Amino acid sequence: MPTSPRAGQPAAPEDLVDVDGLLAAYHEIHPDPADPTQRVSFGTSGHRGSALRGSFNADHILATTQAICDYRKEAGVDGPLFVGIDTHALSAPALASALEVLAANGVTVCIAPDGEATPTPVISHAILRHNRERTPSNRTGRTDTTGATGATGPARGLADGIVVTPSHNPPADGGFKYNPTHGGPADTGVTKVIQDRANALLDGGLAGVARVPYPQARAAAVVHDYVGAYVADLGDVIDLDAIRGAGVRIGVDPLGGASLVYWQAVAERYKLDLDVVNTTIDPTFAFMTTDWDGRIRMDPSSPYAMASLVRLAGSFDVALANDADADRHGIVTGTAGLLNPNHYLSAAIAYLFGHRPGWPTGTAIGKTLVSSSMINRVGVGLGRDVVEVPVGFKWFVAGLTDGNLGFGGEESAGASFLRRDGAVWTTDKDGIIACLLAAEMTAVTGRDPGQLYRELTNVHGAPAYRRVDAPATPAQKKILAALTPESLSATTLAGSPVTAALSHAPGNGAAIGGVKVVTDDAWFAARPSGTEDVYKVYAESFRGPGHLDEVITEAQSIVDAALARG
Repeated sequence: MPTSPRAGQPAAPEDLVDVDGLLAAYHEIHPDPADPTQRVSFGTSGHRGSALRGSFNADHILATTQAICDYRKEAGVDGPLFVGIDTHALSAPALASALEVLAANGVTVCIAPDGEATPTPVISHAILRHNRERTPSNRTGRTDTTGATGATGPARGLADGIVVTPSHNPPADGGFKYNPTHGGPADTGVTKVIQDRANALLDGGLAGVARVPYPQARAAAVVHDYVGAYVADLGDVIDLDAIRGAGVRIGVDPLGGASLVYWQAVAERYKLDLDVVNTTIDPTFAFMTTDWDGRIRMDPSSPYAMASLVRLAGSFDVALANDADADRHGIVTGTAGLLNPNHYLSAAIAYLFGHRPGWPTGTAIGKTLVSSSMINRVGVGLGRDVVEVPVGFKWFVAGLTDGNLGFGGEESAGASFLRRDGAVWTTDKDGIIACLLAAEMTAVTGRDPGQLYRELTNVHGAPAYRRVDAPATPAQKKILAALTPESLSATTLAGSPVTAALSHAPGNGAAIGGVKVVTDDAWFAARPSGTEDVYKVYAESFRGPGHLDEVITEAQSIVDAALARG
C-alpha cells in the first residue's frame, strides 16, 4: 500500500477529529448486534473501534464491563480493580460508563485523580504490587500471580485491572482491555468468555447490565496514587544512578499521551537531565505529524509520526517517545536517528543479559516470531535460549512472572523485562522502562543504542527488515488465518531452500494465525490484520535490501496463490 505524500507532515485542519461529534456518537449511536463489525471483538489487545463507525459506543462498554464483572464473580476475584485511561477523546466517557457498571456490581475501583491519565504498564505494576502481598511465594521468592484460579484456589483478595486505550490508534478510536490477576493481557480463553457474554448482553438490549448514576459511581471509586507508586519503584528495574551520574541528556516526547506526568515525576524525583519537549494534551492530537498513510497515529516506531522528535536528535544523547498509553517506545539517537524497533530490541537484549547479574543463569529471551532473527543470533552469542511466540504480549506473561523469561519483546516496539534482582516488573508492555533503558545503556557503555546495534551487526550480520500491508477481504483474512504449511506449496524462497514452514510458534506451540516460511538467510510471515481489511507481510533478509525485495515479492505471490485456492 503506497505511502501518502503527506506522510511526516504536520497535521492539517481536515485531519482533525470532530471531538464533539465523536462524543455525541459515543452516546447516541447504538450498535447493531446483527452487524459483525459492530459487535464486541477482543483482538490481540482488547476491544477497539470508533464511535463514528458504531464499533465503540456506550453500549459496548456497558456490556463489556458487566461481562468482566460476571467473569470476576465466576473466577472468585474479589479484590480491587485498578483502572487506567489514556488521552484519546473516547477514553473519558468510556471510563464513566465502566464506573457506573462496576459500582453497581460492588467492585472496589481504584482510579487516578480526576483528569489524570494512567499508562498501561502502570496498571500492570499496580496489580502485581498489590497481589505480591497476598499470594504465597515460591522457592525463587516470586509470587504466584499466574491467574484468577490455580493450585491455591480462587483469587480471594487479588486485584485485576482495566485499561481504556486503543494504544497508538488514530484519535477517533477507542479501546478497552482487561488484565486479570497476573497483571498482563488476558489470554484468549478469558477474552472469549468476556466477549461472548458482552455480545449476549448486546443481543438482549443490555438487560442484565447493572448500572448506577455516574455521580454515585464516581463517589464510590478510590483515588489511587499511581504516579508515586510506579516512579518510586523504577530504581528496581533501571540503574537511574548511572544515568544521573553520567549526565545523559534526555529529551522526551509523550506524544500527547498518558506518560506525560510520569516523565515529569521521573525527572524531578531522580534529578535527571531530562527535558519533556512536548507537554501538550489535546484529544485531536493536532501537534502530530501524520503517519505513512496520511492519518494521525501516535506510533513511536514510525519515522513519519516521529518526525518532530527526529529533528531534535542532535540536541540530546537520547530522545525518547511513547504512544498514548505508554506501552510502546521510540528511541532516537544522534548517530542513528529513529532506531528500527528490531534494532533496539536486539541491542537492549545484548545489554541486559550482560548487565543484570541478579538474573538467573537459565533465564531466556522472549520474542514474537515476526521479530528480527538478529535476536536469535544475539541469543546464540549470549548462550541463552530464545522462545518464539505468536503476536501478542499475553504469550510472555507466564515467563516473566516465573522468571523463565528475562525479556519479552515485539517488533512493534513493545517490551518489558525483569527487575534487576530477577523478579517480575510488569507483565504488560512498558514503554517507559524501555525508554529509560536506552539512557542507562548510554550511561554505562558510553555508546548510544544505535552504536551498540552497529557493533552487533559486525558480529552477526546486518539484516534488512520490512513490513508491508496488502488488501484482503474478511473472507480472505479467515482463509489466511487458517492456512497450513502444506497449503503454501513453497519449497524455495528468493533462491534459497525453505528450511521451515510454520503455522504454530516453536516456543509454545500456539497457532500464529497465519504462516511463517524460513530459509537460512531470510524469512517471511503473513497474518491478517485484526482491525483493517489487509493482511500483513513481515520479511527479513541477511543478504541485503535487494534480496529482501525478492522475498517480499515472492511472499505475496505465495500467499495470494493460497488465498485464490481458498
